Amino acid sequence: MTAGIDHIAAQTFHGRKGAVENAFRYSIDYVLLDAEAEVTGPSLFTRNGRGIAALDDADHGGAPKDGRGAAWVRDVLRDWQVPNVARIELLAQPKMLGHVFNPVSFWLCRREDGALVAVIAEVSNTFGDRHSYLVHHPDHRPIAPSDRMRATKIFHVSPFQPIEGGYEFRFDISQDRIGIWIDYSRGHGGLIATLTGQRVPLSNAGILRALLRRPFGSRRVQALILWQALKLRLKGATFRSRPAPPAEDVSRG
Repeated sequence: MTAGIDHIAAQTFHGRKGAVENAFRYSIDYVLLDAEAEVTGPSLFTRNGRGIAALDDADHGGAPKDGRGAAWVRDVLRDWQVPNVARIELLAQPKMLGHVFNPVSFWLCRREDGALVAVIAEVSNTFGDRHSYLVHHPDHRPIAPSDRMRATKIFHVSPFQPIEGGYEFRFDISQDRIGIWIDYSRGHGGLIATLTGQRVPLSNAGILRALLRRPFGSRRVQALILWQALKLRLKGATFRSRPAPPAEDVSRG
């Protein structure tokens, strides 16, 4: 079976809540594909190989640089007894010019009829750690665009946020666009993060436009993260040392 690849030239917004406020909006590139199918894409994109743009299993589904792709997802679904998943899609930033960093990628798990029944949010920090949050309804019914899926935060992402509180996810994934909203709340503080954009078939022209408009891909993302961290430090936000990551690589909401 072969499948195409979608390109999402998206917008991401982050708004910090609490005593020290901060907000930013950036453009960002994601791709969406069937993680278990042979993909057909433009010549500048490769799957598990070298290219101007690429998506490699080693970068997803397990520890960074040691991932197993969709095979890891199948193991997670089996271990957590999530049934009836016929198709697994990966929504992630592609590797650009040999470099990749995904603060968050999403494994979208669908039934045979296409209904979204589970999502694994794969979260990575700049220290090289990773933890994934599995969310689904207890009765495994489809996740509707209005549903708010909850998970307890147990993973250190930012030195300016504590490891406490919880996430509330909302997913609106249609044939022509994606919308993901994450509300992290704890006490009187927290963070709102969004990812929205139109889906179009990935093309060589789209890849080149992404390089021109957003040079260096995820290296740019890392630089922007450091810039926002500096702004928070100058605003007086409390800095927290990096704790040890969770012993388990997956937790369920």
